Amino acid sequence: MTVKKGWRGRFFEDFAVGDVYEHALGRTITSADNIWFTLLTQNTAPIHFDHHYAAKTEFGKPLVNSCLTLSLVTGQSVSDVSQNVMANLGWDEVRLPNPVFEGDTVYSRSEVLETRTSRSRRNVGIVTVRTTGCKQDGTEVISFRRTAMIYRRGQGPRGAKASKR
Repeated sequence: MTVKKGWRGRFFEDFAVGDVYEHALGRTITSADNIWFTLLTQNTAPIHFDHHYAAKTEFGKPLVNSCLTLSLVTGQSVSDVSQNVMANLGWDEVRLPNPVFEGDTVYSRSEVLETRTSRSRRNVGIVTVRTTGCKQDGTEVISFRRTAMIYRRGQGPRGAKASKR
């Protein structure tokens, strides 16, 4: 039997400006997802968890909490963008052009906008991507720029030699 290592994500050296990653997994958002996330984060806006209230709004049904959309689309990008992250440095230019509703399935992709070596840490580089999330019909629901410190190959915790005790 041949044992093969699974995907361990990209390291700083693997990123090139202009590369686009279509993230493998989509996710259908359920009512429970939306209600639990909203209440977990102490968001008291009833449009996210009170179906009776939401039915009286212009949308006629609950909106998915936009922070859930941000978290989901960021999570979908991890295996391609930040599996080997040292630290996230920021999310910028977050835009929510269309609403997400319970029952929608969200897919995402990321484009590499910039790479540079870190001036303060030799073991990482800085990568900036534009990530976009779309519903099942192709309607864009979120976009943002994310910047992260990504380990160089062999420089992260997995690449470090084990210390002797």
